[in-house]
Amino acid sequence: MDRMQVLKHCINILAVVLLSTVAFLFISYGLLYKNVDFIAVHFNILLLVSGLVLGLIMVGGLLFYALKMVSLYRLTICTLVFLDIFSIVFFALCASDLLGKINSVDALREYIEGMGGMAAAIYIAFSFLQVVLLPVPGSVSVAVGVAMFGPLKCAFYSFIGIVSGSIAAFAIGRWIGYKAVCWIVGQETLDKWLKKLKGKDYLILSLMFLLPLFPDDVLCFVAGLSSMTWPFFIIMITVTRLIGVFSTAYSFELIPFTTWWGLLIWALLLAFIVLAFYLVLKHYEKIDKFIKTKLKIQRK
Repeated sequence: MDRMQVLKHCINILAVVLLSTVAFLFISYGLLYKNVDFIAVHFNILLLVSGLVLGLIMVGGLLFYALKMVSLYRLTICTLVFLDIFSIVFFALCASDLLGKINSVDALREYIEGMGGMAAAIYIAFSFLQVVLLPVPGSVSVAVGVAMFGPLKCAFYSFIGIVSGSIAAFAIGRWIGYKAVCWIVGQETLDKWLKKLKGKDYLILSLMFLLPLFPDDVLCFVAGLSSMTWPFFIIMITVTRLIGVFSTAYSFELIPFTTWWGLLIWALLLAFIVLAFYLVLKHYEKIDKFIKTKLKIQRK
C-alpha cells in the first residue's frame, strides 16, 4: 500500500470521527445551558442518548468503510454533515437563550410574527436548500414549519420553496448532477437503479414523490438522470408536492404524537404506505398494462 492510499484511508476515517465529535460537542455545550425546563430535567438522559446515537453512527461509518460498503459510508458522511449543521444551530439557540424565551408553540409563533416577512423568506429559502443541498426529508421541514407558522402558512411557504428546489435539483441532475449522485450512492448502484427504472420511472418516481418518507431530494436528482421529460416533471412535482405538503402539514396538526391513538394512527399510516408501495412495485407490469389498455380504449 503506497503513501497516497494510506493518506486516503486516514482522511476518510478522520472525517467520520471529527464530524461525529463536532456534533456531540455542540449538542453537549448547548444542553449545558439548561435554559429550557425539559432540558434541565432530562439533561443526563439527553446527553447520554445523543452520545450513544452519535457513537453508533460513528462506529457504523467506520465499519461501512472497513467493509468497503461505499454507498452506506457516503450516506453516513451526509448524515453527519446534517447533524453538524443541526448541532451548531441548536447551540446558537441555546447560547442566545432563544430556546428559553420561546418555551411553547404559541410563544414561537408570536416571535415569528414579530419578524414580519423575514421569517417567511428564511423558511422558503431553507425549504429550497433542503431539497438541493441539505439531507433533510420534506416531512421534517414541514413539521418544523407547522410549529412556526401554523398549517396553512407552513404549507404555502413549503410549497414555494420545495417546488422551486425540486426543479433546481432536477436541472442539476439533468445537466451536471450525475457525478454528485454517483458519489452519494455509487456509480454501480446508481446505474443499476436507472436501468431498473427505465420505462418505469414515470409511475414509480411519481409514487415516490407522492408518498412520504422517501428521500425526495435525492429522487429529484435521479429524476433528472432518468428519461422523464421537463414538462412531465414540472406538472408531476407541482401536483404531488401540493398534495404531499398540504396533507402533511394538516396531519401534524390533527394527529398528535403525544397520545397513544395518535401514535397508533401514524404507525398504521406508515404500514399502509409501505404496503402500497410494495404492491405497486410487485405488480407494476399489470398496472402499466392496465393503464395503457385504458388509454387505448379512450383514444378509440
